[in-house]
Amino acid sequence: MPLVKTTWGKLLDGREASLFAFDNGKGVTVRVSDYGGIVQSLRTPDRAGKPGEIGLGFDTLDGYLARRNYYGCLVGRVANRIRDGRFTLDGKEYRLWLNPEGVHLHGGDQGFNVKLWNAKVESERLRLDYLSRDGEESYPGNLKATVWYALSGQDLSIEYEAVTDKPTIVNLTNHTFFNLNCCERDILAHEIRIQADKYTPIDSSLVPTGEMLPVKGTPLDFTAAKPIGRDLAGVPGGYDHNFVFAKTRPGADEWLVEVHDPDSGRTLAMATDQPCTQFYSGNFLDGSLAGHGGAMYKKRHAFCLEAQIHPDAVNHPDFASCVLKPGEVYRQTTVYRFGVR
Repeated sequence: MPLVKTTWGKLLDGREASLFAFDNGKGVTVRVSDYGGIVQSLRTPDRAGKPGEIGLGFDTLDGYLARRNYYGCLVGRVANRIRDGRFTLDGKEYRLWLNPEGVHLHGGDQGFNVKLWNAKVESERLRLDYLSRDGEESYPGNLKATVWYALSGQDLSIEYEAVTDKPTIVNLTNHTFFNLNCCERDILAHEIRIQADKYTPIDSSLVPTGEMLPVKGTPLDFTAAKPIGRDLAGVPGGYDHNFVFAKTRPGADEWLVEVHDPDSGRTLAMATDQPCTQFYSGNFLDGSLAGHGGAMYKKRHAFCLEAQIHPDAVNHPDFASCVLKPGEVYRQTTVYRFGVR
């Protein structure tokens, strides 16, 4: 069905943000904004055919402007964390913005998640463009980023491209929070399978140590489907880890992660051509925010699956490279499939 554009509200500087609505005609609807590339609404049917909101977020633009959050947004230039906000490229050290924990997180203080992207409807796809200028958030190079959203049948696809005029680093992702029971309860009974044989251990600041260890025999082993809550007690703080897929070059049509909510029957599968995904179990949600329809977002009431290159890759030569040079094109395709069983 054709995309429908509506006015959503105004940013603090007076610019207007819009929403673009997708509808597959079979109960799956998605709304995406040009502000932050936010997936503002994501509704899918349960096994009885009743649609419900499975993505966390806010009904109004003000909910996103009022405080720092990453609900549904695009993240860049570099997703996840960079230790001490420092990296060296071609012999030059760069120092980036630091959060209160002393790490660079999700692209900085004014990352891609708070930018108003240039939107264009291309057939049944939404195209978003943004020029991140040389020095923005202290990153080098003028980076031109393009993201396409499309809903085809049961599949929500996100395609990314980026080019630069100076060597820089790039690791883009989407940060949608999911709850397949529409936040009626937590996600601990959700069953999840991740085709990852390794993970990257983290320190107290949640930055990878540089190791890649086997998941076998640890609470991080999701190679066979199990409830998220089964081994959670053995993971201090909860899951907020980077999982390395067993295939070094996964295909964008392989379902590398599968999630099932036994109560609603809803399923979610993720395919990506990226080497990793960050699996997060809603550890820092605290019930202080009221989202869609007044739902309170409490601890463990959502999970995230962030397709990515290894976090802090620029500081670890054994990780996949996140360096982008002039003449090269950064590309990523990630697909989420919604269903029931």
